[in-house]
Amino acid sequence: MGNTVTEKILAKAAGKKNVEVGEIIEAEIDLVMGTDVMMPLSFEIMEEIGAKRVFDREKVVVVLDHFAPAPNIKSASQARDIRENCKKFGIDHMIEVGRGGVCHTIIPDMGFAAPGEVIVGSDSHTTTYGALGAFSTGLGSTDIAVALTLGKLWFRVPPTIKVNFTGELPELIMGKDLILRLLGQIGADGARYKTLEFSGEIISRLEMDDRFTICNMGVEGGAKNAIIEPDDKTLGYLERVCKKPYDIIRSDADAAYENIIEIDCTGMEPQVACPHSPDNVSPVSEVKGIKVNQVYIGSCTNGRISDLRTAARFLKGRTVHPDVRLIVTPASQEVYLQAVREGLAEIFVEAGAAFNTPSCGACFGGHFGVIAGGEVCLSTTNRNFRGRMGSNEGMVYLASPAVAAATALSGRISDPREV
Repeated sequence: MGNTVTEKILAKAAGKKNVEVGEIIEAEIDLVMGTDVMMPLSFEIMEEIGAKRVFDREKVVVVLDHFAPAPNIKSASQARDIRENCKKFGIDHMIEVGRGGVCHTIIPDMGFAAPGEVIVGSDSHTTTYGALGAFSTGLGSTDIAVALTLGKLWFRVPPTIKVNFTGELPELIMGKDLILRLLGQIGADGARYKTLEFSGEIISRLEMDDRFTICNMGVEGGAKNAIIEPDDKTLGYLERVCKKPYDIIRSDADAAYENIIEIDCTGMEPQVACPHSPDNVSPVSEVKGIKVNQVYIGSCTNGRISDLRTAARFLKGRTVHPDVRLIVTPASQEVYLQAVREGLAEIFVEAGAAFNTPSCGACFGGHFGVIAGGEVCLSTTNRNFRGRMGSNEGMVYLASPAVAAATALSGRISDPREV
């Protein structure tokens, strides 16, 4: 019996020929990513265990992105302490405000992540980098501190669920719709501590932006990691951004899967996750007409250039509904600059939108667009838990940039195919 791509990556990192599902292994880490939210505690733990330096200064990246730019004195002080600790522990790659953006966009775009690697990050959506064919997972502050110090961690080899997206992809159906469709089917714990391996003819046709979105939200199904085998589109992307060597690893034809899920995308409607969970999913036809107060386009899930282009297609020459606030937040400085160069920023501003600097911002309820009690937000972010984007009494719906732009124009959740 053969092995899955995830099993092969973990075996390689553990220095073994093969690993088995459920086996506990000690794996060498290729990249540790930290953010401004979790790194303060990781630094404290490093102090407690007597760490002096990180294990490899070329394999550590710290990103200031959640409270960036700092919205208050407390977060400004936290960012100052992070800067000081990065110097103290020998971290060269600290991505400053104005020079990067949201971690899960810039880590691959700046060439830090690569196929075949074991990557850990202090954020649950570190599963994003699986779109490159890496084993990539989010961890807590203690595990991150150990990884920063030792460069290795133990893992239990997860079983793999293979998800095949087949059929014909209808117009305006995006990667966000595909992952929401899956989450609605398997539930929030349907892949708990398992690998979600995405494949099928639909995946092969998707560009990298949509693949990043799908792997990003794999964790919303409880997945330990999400992964897509590298193909020509992956290699084309890597040729532009990645300067380090990497290994292309793929599943064996006779690999053993715990389950195989087939999803026929033919005739699929845009999908919407209703409050208060990403797996509470309905086709847009069942929820359209719900009045909204705010529309948010951005985040590590849907703040890439293709997402902004999709939204701009709807907004060009039109005006946001007078009762709606539209907030657009590019996920990186590179995306921001590209949006300016292509005239997308002008389209958004002329339509009546706020065009923010790159930041996690309102996605996690930090700043740049939190909502008040009783307000409804249609967002392209990855979570809609109670209180996630502000007040516990607020309501957040999740959808693609196409649905978001259509909703911003009408003032109610709308099917973009009808706009």
